[in-house]
Amino acid sequence: MQQYITRRGDTVSRIAAVHGLTPEHVIQSNPWAGRQPYLYPGQVLFLPSAPRKRYAVQEGDDAGRIAALFGIQVEALEQLNPGVTSGHCCTTGKVLVIPASGPQRVVRLRGEYGPRELQEDIDKLIEKYPFIGKDEIGKSVLGKPLHVLRIGSGLRHLHINAALHANEWLTSPCLMSFIEEYAAAYAAGCTWNGHDPREWYNRWTVWAVPMANPDGVELVQEGAATDHPYYEQLRQWNGGRRGFRHWKANIRGVDLGDQFPAHWEEERARRKVAGPAPRDYSGPAPLSEPEAAALTAWAEAYPGSAAVSLHTQGGEIYWNYRGFEPPGSRELAALLGAASGYRAVELTGSDAGYKDWFIQVFRQPGFTVELGIGKNPLPLADFEDMAVEAGYILASLLSKESEK
Repeated sequence: MQQYITRRGDTVSRIAAVHGLTPEHVIQSNPWAGRQPYLYPGQVLFLPSAPRKRYAVQEGDDAGRIAALFGIQVEALEQLNPGVTSGHCCTTGKVLVIPASGPQRVVRLRGEYGPRELQEDIDKLIEKYPFIGKDEIGKSVLGKPLHVLRIGSGLRHLHINAALHANEWLTSPCLMSFIEEYAAAYAAGCTWNGHDPREWYNRWTVWAVPMANPDGVELVQEGAATDHPYYEQLRQWNGGRRGFRHWKANIRGVDLGDQFPAHWEEERARRKVAGPAPRDYSGPAPLSEPEAAALTAWAEAYPGSAAVSLHTQGGEIYWNYRGFEPPGSRELAALLGAASGYRAVELTGSDAGYKDWFIQVFRQPGFTVELGIGKNPLPLADFEDMAVEAGYILASLLSKESEK
């Protein structure tokens, strides 16, 4: 058992991931940590030793075969099991200690995925794949960068954003996962699930904003300490609740999903939320928030041929807006739904969303994709399935529209 003193930004999931544990291991040794919404700097946790995998040597095994089976280096196997490479400790029935396998992917969950994890993954992806471009479309209310990644050199522009709603942050690693898999397949000159990334690259320029609401994401994951610049306002807007897991808005209590100039006044009247709140407050005016204004300015600077806004949850794809959508949008949504197992839905009675604004301004296909099914924020265990489904949707869109 070892002691760990918590620091700013720590969560149970993040601490567990770093120490090779599960969140359940941490809470079992520190029951109080499961009863409070957030960890605070200076709290002392007792962490058990990380459990080790073990393997009983089978007939015909050697060090190389065992290393390949577990995706590890032979040298790492030898370090924990001296003599295994010489064969003396690799006899049938001998129980070996298996080291943890190193991560093969850049984008993976190490607990909650927030602005810090996003920044680390962006830096690693650009180093690994120099043809990925990086820029900023602006800053959040608290001055965090609103990153945009560019991949491709085509004349057609696809705009994708994720985590517009704070407690839907799991969409960020889903989008980043697709960018990584696209880049890896393109670099290797191979296909991705039957699609050709070289065609995407030559025909499209993809602009991906993986975390459009970083202040809100951080609030949902880490809460607000007393030194937070909006501490008093957040406590009031949150109705006295200590936890922010249900929070969708940005740090000023404005729902960015209702911020766009597409019948904004009607949406505000429909919501009937008069001031800052965890969700559904449309703000004092359309594009009053820097995050929403940055998204529209970027799309106007590089007029899009299509757009996708990733949300959770529901397993649905919304494709229309007041008849402004171009011909073929319904059929394209059905194609994306078939690729992912999602339902294409014709939506009415909703305005002021990013997809709504995009369709109204550019008269091009726009989609709101509700990844996963459950209650926000969705559990980390859903990430792999959601990332695959998001990838199928984006790949199908790039491939289908490349045919035109």
